[in-house]
Amino acid sequence: MSPKEAITHVRDGQRIMVGGFNYGGIPYTLVDALVEAGTRHLRLIANDTAYEDVGHGKLVCNGQVDSVIASHVGLNKTTGALYHEGKLDLELSPQGTFAERIRAGGFGLGGILTPTGIGTVVEEGKEIIEVDGRKYILEKPLTADVALIKGHKADRMGNLTYFGTNQNFNPAMATAAELVIAEVDAILEVGELDPVEVVTPGMLVDILVVKGDSYYAART
Repeated sequence: MSPKEAITHVRDGQRIMVGGFNYGGIPYTLVDALVEAGTRHLRLIANDTAYEDVGHGKLVCNGQVDSVIASHVGLNKTTGALYHEGKLDLELSPQGTFAERIRAGGFGLGGILTPTGIGTVVEEGKEIIEVDGRKYILEKPLTADVALIKGHKADRMGNLTYFGTNQNFNPAMATAAELVIAEVDAILEVGELDPVEVVTPGMLVDILVVKGDSYYAART
């Protein structure tokens, strides 16, 4: 499917997960198509908000995002500025907690218990549960309407491999969204992928898109 056609499945107001960590593992082609589509009032769930002119950072700067859940936003100054101007809701979640909340969402769990943040502002407004004399924060699971993820190779059944650390949050997000759109470097025939290299099974992937030739997308 073309990126433009694939991205028509993302609608105003939806919760979207976008894979990636800094420059690695971002589905650049899909994000650029979403920027071009102008879909608005998105609720973005991503490890970070990238940079102002890179990847999903463009969505924030283009005013397409109403809220962000992330573990780090310092590289995109516009994210902080919009938050302080009251134009963007922002929830910072410690990175390990963020990853586990997505995993919990993907596996249908009610949340996770973590000691990270006890005694800090992170615990404010959250349920604290004591287990064997130790306090834990109940962090609720994260799910999305659509996940935009970046794989390396796919077969026509949607089975995905990943390239190095580009794997980062992509496999977990593939389990936690109602619709999963994967951008890949190449699509192979069934049987051409070594089964032991498959990380995300095809049953989790709904749409495949081959990456474009933009500056970042062209670099695996």
